[in-house]
Amino acid sequence: MLPDLEKDHYTTAVAIKERTEHQLVRALRAQEESAWRNLYEAYAPALYGVILRIVKGEALAEEILQECFLKIWQSFGQYDPARGKLFTWLINIARHLAIDKIRSRSYLEDLRTQKIETSHWPVGYPGFQPEHMGLRKLVDQLAPSQRIVIDLMYFEGYTQSEIAQELAIPLGTVKTRARSALQLLRKLM
Repeated sequence: MLPDLEKDHYTTAVAIKERTEHQLVRALRAQEESAWRNLYEAYAPALYGVILRIVKGEALAEEILQECFLKIWQSFGQYDPARGKLFTWLINIARHLAIDKIRSRSYLEDLRTQKIETSHWPVGYPGFQPEHMGLRKLVDQLAPSQRIVIDLMYFEGYTQSEIAQELAIPLGTVKTRARSALQLLRKLM
């Protein structure tokens, strides 16, 4: 006897095998709830795998998978069996959503502003650690306008142009604050 969870998957697999793709498409167009459930259970693992390979993060892949099925539900009327198989159409939707996400400004900013603790550095990475040199204490002595520029530039990895955009100040102001802050830090060292 199969456990309940396995029984549900087994029952679903049998139901999908019994229903041809043509019948599934017809049932989906008729908005049958069981057809949508069958579609999700049959294709979600494959779509998730494609998305995960692109975004390389489980939580983000799950979020995009939800967006994917929402888009499938909203645009199913556009699916044309004469142009390709259902699976191909589903994979293209998943793939395009994942690629759009990793090219999005918010995703790129999230990557760029990731804290060091959550970045991909190995545990115990012996690289640059400003607290070992007392730099953090020195930077804390700067004026707030200089400190934010130095923090963003040296500790967060922003370029001067990105700092200007982030703080909504002219690029020349960023350069002046960085230069004067570095001069002061040299004196303090």
